[in-house]
Amino acid sequence: MRFTSIASGSSGNSTYIGTESTHILVDVGVTMKAVNEGLHELDLDLKDIDAIFLTHEHIDHIRAVGTIARKYDIPVYGTLGTLREVMLNRTLGEFSHDRLFPILPDKKLEIGDLKVLPFSIYHDAADPVGYRIEYGASGENAGAAKNVAVATDLGHYDDYIAEHLKDLDAMVLESNHDVRMLSDGPYPFSLKRRILSDHGHLSNDNCGRLLDSILSKRIKHVFLGHLSKENNLPDLALKTVQKEIDNSASEHKAGDISISVARRDRISEVIEL
Repeated sequence: MRFTSIASGSSGNSTYIGTESTHILVDVGVTMKAVNEGLHELDLDLKDIDAIFLTHEHIDHIRAVGTIARKYDIPVYGTLGTLREVMLNRTLGEFSHDRLFPILPDKKLEIGDLKVLPFSIYHDAADPVGYRIEYGASGENAGAAKNVAVATDLGHYDDYIAEHLKDLDAMVLESNHDVRMLSDGPYPFSLKRRILSDHGHLSNDNCGRLLDSILSKRIKHVFLGHLSKENNLPDLALKTVQKEIDNSASEHKAGDISISVARRDRISEVIEL
């Protein structure tokens, strides 16, 4: 199983998860060219993709839906609320809606040898979700399965979200902004309030707290994702998250965990599980 971020940031997001026989993307919020360039680094092409899963309808997550739909016969999955907004978005251009398929939070579906579980998240979108993806053993050997997740655009988290992020092997987790940079920055007050709200974005500090609450010895890598270009810095995000882990009362230490910041406009390191 391979797992990587093709692009991650406030300007565009896309994540690849795949095995030898099944390849999926979570979000296509960059151009079709950028998605393909990332896939080429994996010796793949969009023609190899079996499915695209959308977290929500904001443009930094769906930018290439129209261009991909016009060229490739790839099924696109999202909640009813997300797909409705996608169909209404004129900036995507005209494309057939025949390959749009609705999903439900907490209802697992299978794509090839991958099992995909959507789960609800808190964001100012129609019906947003994160995704947990499983590959491998089941039944009595379920503990041997590999599990990864994509969880960004989180205004806040609770026990429900934390449960969906436990016992993972790798993940992309939002570390969107530094609260002080955002508060002191040039954004209008209304936008600052939106980002800081319970349906906005997860700060570096809260990312660290959530990560500390779900860490286990099995996790191989964590990508810090969806960093704001204006209200965050990669080194600041990483150090803040590490500090939250090290200063907590848990047994975890940041130095024991592989954590990196997902790259904004190119593919990150490829995690093999």
